[in-house]
Amino acid sequence: MLDTITLRKPEEAEDIARLILQSHDTARVFALHGDLGAGKTTLIKAFCKALGVADRTSSPSFAIVNEYRTGTGDPLYHFDLYRLKATEELDGIGFDEYLDSGAYCFIEWPELAEGHLPPEALHVRIEVSASGVRTLLLG
Repeated sequence: MLDTITLRKPEEAEDIARLILQSHDTARVFALHGDLGAGKTTLIKAFCKALGVADRTSSPSFAIVNEYRTGTGDPLYHFDLYRLKATEELDGIGFDEYLDSGAYCFIEWPELAEGHLPPEALHVRIEVSASGVRTLLLG
């Protein structure tokens, strides 16, 4: 099943994140695909806000993973795998343990981790039109 959602402006991101969370309420691993500047970090920040994260959120470009707490106190993990060069580096950060924790895991640049992602991971592909409108393909 593939869902398509249109994101016309960044202000809509939180509502769209809430909609995705509600319509995929059992999903805990979200793999976000898209070109540089497509809006992966913006969407993950919106997911965090929708889940009640009060901390300031940012892309973990250099740290690889940031941990936040949801409004219920549960951990939430935000990964940015852009700088990793080999799948073996995932073992060094305990990637599989994060995925197996049952916590929300949002992953930017998940291509390197494809073999590690559970089959039920929700893949979100972000395509950007020439006018800047984003199309989110979920499946």
